[in-house]
Formats: sequence, C-alpha cells, structure tokens
Amino acid sequence: MAKVKRSLFKTFLNVGTPETPDYALLGDGVTNAEIQYNPQTSEETYIHEDSGTTEIESYRPTMPVEMSCVSGDDVFDFIDGLRQSRAVLDAAKTDIVNVWIYEDEGVAGYPAEQQEVSIQIDTFGGAGGETNKINFTINFLGDPVAGEFDVDSGTFTEDSGS
Repeated sequence: MAKVKRSLFKTFLNVGTPETPDYALLGDGVTNAEIQYNPQTSEETYIHEDSGTTEIESYRPTMPVEMSCVSGDDVFDFIDGLRQSRAVLDAAKTDIVNVWIYEDEGVAGYPAEQQEVSIQIDTFGGAGGETNKINFTINFLGDPVAGEFDVDSGTFTEDSGS
C-alpha cells in the first residue's frame, strides 16, 4: 500500500473549443486545488424510529482554485480572458479532464473523467509587493464521462461502455 501524492491527480482545462479541444495542465501558479463534492442530502425521521435517516440525493462538485498570475501560461491566459470579458452563461463554459495518474495506465492512457464546467471568477489582485493572484471556481455541470486520457498527446477517449 502506497500513499498517493497530489501530483498524481492532474486536471487539464480545455483552453480550445468543444470542436477542437486543446487541453492545458492546471498547475503553474496553483498551490491548492481540490474537488469539493458538495453532497445534497435529504433527512427524515420515520415515525416508528428515534434516529433519523440521511440520504445522499446528488452532488454539486466544485473546484476552487487560487492561482498566481503567470503570463504566458495557457490556463492563466484563458482564465484571465474570461475575467476580462466578464464571461457568463455559455461564454463561461468549457470542459476539464481529471486524470488519475496513480492508477494503472491503459492502452490509450490513464483512467480519467471528462467534465463540462462553468468557470466562475471570484477575485483578482493581491497585496502590494506580492505576486498578483486570480481566484476562480470550476463548477461541474452534469455527470462526467468516463474514459482514458493520453497525457502525451492531450487526447481524451470515452469508454466504449459509456
């Protein structure tokens, strides 16, 4: 049994278009990014019981990101473009691929999930004398598509069973 380092879970952001995806690694300038699954629950206590029941009905995942601004980095340039245009609705949408590098590599690549997302710009700026920061939230939309991601070519292949 081995511990799994954070560097073995990678997120790639589509900085291209849905028709011509261009996946860039979310990494430079980012020191923390974690999926918050935000479970949606319902709670009931049945009349014949003293203890309640909590059911998980759905999830509303998000990934808050704090990024040091690194001009020329594909992800920063894409996110900063969304900020500058104050992108909303469809203009704020793209997709990501979360890749589980720590799992065995398959024929076409590593196990992965492609996820449609909406990018929410939270803050931009920082303290005097420090590197400028951009904080944004990746809001997951709908269900992910399971597949494999080839890190070298930057291509996602959907599982045939999906």
